Amino acid sequence: MLSIFATTEYLSEINRLIATEHRLSELVKVFDLLETQPSQNGNSLVVDSRGISHPLDWHNDRPPYLLPEAFSFDGANFLGLVFDKLGNGEKAYAYFNEKLMLRSELGLMNQLQFGYQITKTQIEDWEKQVDPNNNFEQYRLHHNKAVIGQYGFLEAPMSFEEVREHFLQAVKKAPHPEWAAFTIRQYATLLIDSGAPGEAVPLLNEVLDQDISKEAQFSLKAVLTNGWMEQLSVPYDPELLEKLKNTLWETLQYFETNGRKAEAGLLLLDAAQIANISNSFSESLGYLNKAVSIFEEEELEELTGNAQLRKGTLLYTWAQNGNPQFFKPAIESYQQALKVFRQDVAADVFADIHHHLAVLYAEMPTEHKKKSIWAGVASTSFQEALQFFNKDQYPYQYGMICNNYGNALMKFPLAVHSDNYEKALFYYQEALSVRTPDFPYERAITLLNFLEASWKVSNDSETFNRDRFEDMYNKVREVKSLVSEPKMLEEADRHLALLTELEQVVSK
Repeated sequence: MLSIFATTEYLSEINRLIATEHRLSELVKVFDLLETQPSQNGNSLVVDSRGISHPLDWHNDRPPYLLPEAFSFDGANFLGLVFDKLGNGEKAYAYFNEKLMLRSELGLMNQLQFGYQITKTQIEDWEKQVDPNNNFEQYRLHHNKAVIGQYGFLEAPMSFEEVREHFLQAVKKAPHPEWAAFTIRQYATLLIDSGAPGEAVPLLNEVLDQDISKEAQFSLKAVLTNGWMEQLSVPYDPELLEKLKNTLWETLQYFETNGRKAEAGLLLLDAAQIANISNSFSESLGYLNKAVSIFEEEELEELTGNAQLRKGTLLYTWAQNGNPQFFKPAIESYQQALKVFRQDVAADVFADIHHHLAVLYAEMPTEHKKKSIWAGVASTSFQEALQFFNKDQYPYQYGMICNNYGNALMKFPLAVHSDNYEKALFYYQEALSVRTPDFPYERAITLLNFLEASWKVSNDSETFNRDRFEDMYNKVREVKSLVSEPKMLEEADRHLALLTELEQVVSK
């Protein structure tokens, strides 16, 4: 629904224009500007003595591209802007047929929104239309060039420093703290996304002390929490965690009260992570379930998939830590995430989900007669993961998946046509080929797994295998040289004692 806020003298003409288009009145709501404060979002227009203007879009309804302060009020401009806001570009452009500036401005905004390429010529032609003597236009020029450089699919991409400089110039030229805050929100997002939250956080705190609207304050606080999230590291700073919790909760309440549902959903994802860090697992799950509901209601498919992925990972962690009741819901969440993160869309996420699913399938408690079925499903998911995370391009992930595949094979029911233990040794050996001594802890884990599997294949006293015995003995020694973890050393000593006992039996 599009909201139009107009002063009294324009109301009758606005209603007349709306009535000229069939059923347009069902998509538009008109308010008297003297009675109702304009909404600060991308689904509003204001009509007053200045003409037709757009409130600042603090709700992120459209790309943060700034249009001119006002367009003259006439039938073509009004209806064209209305249809553009409603997403009917064909109707909008029909009204803008002879209004080249409007077509150019809205064309750039739509290209940003839908990811179409923006040419160098387009940007140059647009710049020529900007009045060099108008302060607002100069502010708008730098803000929009920064936004185009930050988000646009450009024929001639801008460097990070070019984008940064345009943002800084825009902040300097902003006509009011509210406009400066709008630009700083985008600039801070750029800094956080570029791995510089330490620059973004003080910038946001400074502008939050200025005279800006509540919509602006909470929009900036949402970005501030993103910056703080990026600054979290082990061991976690209790003071930072407390600030995060309080600001997240305060901002979340404001967004929910003011109908900013999608943004509330994003904050819920962060709240879930903070609750998880604080070991409040049920609280974390509650936030994730609420986020999933919001994103599904708003028909935000990718965000729904992201929330399901996080939910699956949380439940996976619980299942791995002695809570078998969470195996099935974890699998269900990951399967929902796969509907969004398909192989042709996000091959890396698709493979990572299959890796987690494979472990869940392999370890999920089930009746004996179904174990072979789940073993087959798990093997298929391991192979899906290894198709993407191959040895040459992703050695670390390859080693982790191979190690986990070996662990799964050790738990599978005995196969008729193959030896699961031999296959496990193969995958452990593959893991060791990339888990070099540069990764001592990971290598030691796989070495111990290899040793456990080795006892299952041709090492009893009747079929003594000298080569395998020597290999196992060397691997025990290597574990003891790699780590100082008491439990791992205890496990290595257990294998050493068994090897010593085996040698004594064979030598008799």
